[in-house]
Amino acid sequence: MPVKLRAPKASSLLPVKGVRLGFAEAYVKKPNRKDVLVMALDEGCHVVGVFTQNRFCAAPVALCRQFLAEKTEIRALLVNTGCANAGTGGEGLKLARQSCEALAGLLNLKANQVLPFSTGVILELLPVDKVIAGLPAAIENLKADNWLNAAEAIMTTDIVAKGTSRQIQLGGKTVTITGISKGSGMIHPNMATMLGYVATDAVVSKAALESMIQFAVNKSFNCITVDGDTSTNDSLIFIATNQAGQQEVTENSPEFSLLRDAFTEVAIELAQAIVRDGEGATKFMTVAVEGGKNDTECRKVAYAIAHSPLIKTAFFASDPNLGRILAAIGYAGIEDLDVNTLQLYLGDVLVAEKGGRASSYVEAQGAAIMKEPDILVRVVLNRGAHAVTIWTCDFSYDYVRINADYRS
Repeated sequence: MPVKLRAPKASSLLPVKGVRLGFAEAYVKKPNRKDVLVMALDEGCHVVGVFTQNRFCAAPVALCRQFLAEKTEIRALLVNTGCANAGTGGEGLKLARQSCEALAGLLNLKANQVLPFSTGVILELLPVDKVIAGLPAAIENLKADNWLNAAEAIMTTDIVAKGTSRQIQLGGKTVTITGISKGSGMIHPNMATMLGYVATDAVVSKAALESMIQFAVNKSFNCITVDGDTSTNDSLIFIATNQAGQQEVTENSPEFSLLRDAFTEVAIELAQAIVRDGEGATKFMTVAVEGGKNDTECRKVAYAIAHSPLIKTAFFASDPNLGRILAAIGYAGIEDLDVNTLQLYLGDVLVAEKGGRASSYVEAQGAAIMKEPDILVRVVLNRGAHAVTIWTCDFSYDYVRINADYRS
């Protein structure tokens, strides 16, 4: 089961003026499950995105980048689960474009006004006929309050749907932000297989929205890892419908940081939910590295810890074999690291200092902390003023089972 995570209630996911969502059961891979999602956007929306850095990016990612670069007004998003349409070459691009053309025809749009997204098994062509067959049903149930159904329609190995909402005051107007995400395995930064969609009705300039997504992703989805595998399909989309009625937020507006931070809060909650629902996860681990000369070396240490199978399996077993953490810090790639000056904490317990075990530490303390579902690993490098926090999970027997059975 996910680590201290439950699916949101439908009523908690607030409608965003200018966005309607509809789903279908199209049997893309399995029967009797929501697997096609349509998001219809009113005229006047701004849409920005960030995508996987995997060079083997999926066909829909390539089309999204192309359509966004063409600066045509985006009016719809089309998502399917069950097939990633990645590693499919020119034929995959043709099929992804065909799905956009089909939805565009039904909504009286141009094909490049539709952004496509896919998630599922790699190296399999999109069963586009099934996706297209599901579009009329998805369009028929387009509704503003369909966010929970939408969150369910994009799941793959996820156990629970992921979504959250915020409301803030901007210029005397109530502004809503609602987002959903999916992801459970194949999660690692540069986007961390995840999909995320966050919409607001705030009036925001396109440039400001671009700045907000870059800031938010580096504080959220680029700070999570389940297994160290960067997916071919990772995509995060921010949408501003510009219908809240307040004065436009620009990069120079006093309200810019308020809206940016609210977007970031939503993104962090969605990103952490992915880790809490990590495949087979039983522990949610926060890895905080501080006192670094720069962010880069802090990240090296944090990910050395978060990616170590030895550390992740020890946490699953609640085994305070904390020498594994020291070993990971040591091989993280900081050539001039002085191990005699750093400190390692588990929770608020000092575990190691001066190059070895802290004199005050007893293993019973570590064992007690590691039985908790939420665990903090804190490394103080004492080399500077920079700090980085990432989130990860343990490796359990179920992680192997889920991935061994993934295609069956």
